[in-house]
Amino acid sequence: MRARLLALTLLIAATAAAQDRAPNKISTETSDAMTTAEGSGAITAIPAAPLPDAPAPHRVIDKKFILVMAALGGAESMRFTSRKLVLDNEFAAGAPWVTHVSPNHHLVAKYAGLYAAELLVAYEMKKPHSWLPGDRIIRKFWWAYPAAMGAIHFKNGVGNIRTQGPGGCTTMECATQIP
Repeated sequence: MRARLLALTLLIAATAAAQDRAPNKISTETSDAMTTAEGSGAITAIPAAPLPDAPAPHRVIDKKFILVMAALGGAESMRFTSRKLVLDNEFAAGAPWVTHVSPNHHLVAKYAGLYAAELLVAYEMKKPHSWLPGDRIIRKFWWAYPAAMGAIHFKNGVGNIRTQGPGGCTTMECATQIP
């Protein structure tokens, strides 16, 4: 968790440091374009040259981004839900290592904040940055962290589901044995 917060802090600091610090300059073309008509004292504006077409913006949130981040969110939700159910069942069974079960609201807020940070980091990694050397290579691998963490969360969730009860049965087998 601390590594994620450190990475987010460094990303924000790097973005702030890389912003253009040059002072704003007023274009002299507009003052040259304004001319005074002789004798009348009126100012006549001469139209400025048209600006060239801006480059097309890089699309960051596309189908792949939504799919990868939704898979990560689903895997995190599965891990969180299955772990919470295991703790609830162990507490109800009287397991001595579970002294209390935490309420959901503060856990949901904590994990939602972590997911939002992961989403922001993936978004910033996929977005082009002119100040970052090797930006094209970094942008190609924006999906690596969400994919790896999604696999880890999925594996942990499946492990929680396969947790064996005191009789040596899995949660599904124990549920069918209870009359």
